[in-house]
Amino acid sequence: MKYSITLASFRKLEPLEETLPKLAKQGYDAVEMYGEPADSDLSKLKDVFSTNALPVCGITGMWGSASNHGWKRLLSSSNQDLVRTTMSYVQDCIKMCNSLDGKELNVCLFTDELKGFDRTHAVLSDKEKDSFRKSSVPILSELCSFASDNGVQLVLEPLNRYSTPYCCSAKDAIDIVREVNSESLGILLDTFHMNIEEDSFEYPILATGTALKHTHFADNNRKMPGFAHVDFSTIVRSLHDIGYNGYISFEPNIADKDYEHAVNAGLEFIKKKVHALH
Repeated sequence: MKYSITLASFRKLEPLEETLPKLAKQGYDAVEMYGEPADSDLSKLKDVFSTNALPVCGITGMWGSASNHGWKRLLSSSNQDLVRTTMSYVQDCIKMCNSLDGKELNVCLFTDELKGFDRTHAVLSDKEKDSFRKSSVPILSELCSFASDNGVQLVLEPLNRYSTPYCCSAKDAIDIVREVNSESLGILLDTFHMNIEEDSFEYPILATGTALKHTHFADNNRKMPGFAHVDFSTIVRSLHDIGYNGYISFEPNIADKDYEHAVNAGLEFIKKKVHALH
């Protein structure tokens, strides 16, 4: 297994120049840079990553509440200006990823708010999701072509129902990826979202199989693994069973600058689970 961590977890706490030296001492193989191309100085970023000997494995798209602009990033909407702007954002992230020698960018399928739909207590039928899937395929196909030209793998990330009711499970993502049918589109499974939406951890991983190209690890409380009750033993074993060789990329919520112990403890917790398989 290879291990990375999302820099989006630290971006509101301190500059990258302070975060990266701390992470470099922890034993991570790489980091995920957050996707805000318009606010990024690529030349400066390359220098700081090189100085700390931490490569970039990919870009974390800043969707929904992850960014002040995130809720306007809709790949499916009745407002075609928003769709075009979002596609441009994804293309800029792809170019940023390529420039930083990263290989992966996560895509999340947000769309217009459903009037009168109670996300807390309701779910959509397969028929309603089917209509959404068909509308998203041409957009994702176009983005896949752009990603392929730039040597980047797009990974579709299902989120939980409180973020989007349309692509919130491994099955939803599998259905979309099969219909797009592009080598440039894989799947990213996130343990935090899985804990809310899936019936088990094992089956979605086994069902996704070789389409699984990236993972995000966080416990059910969005802390580092080992600080709550997600069954990471089953998750790690299931990844082993499908021959997964991508990154385990940690995506915790970090509340203050006193994070080094937790970040290290979570990494070591997962490494022990992996080593126990051999």
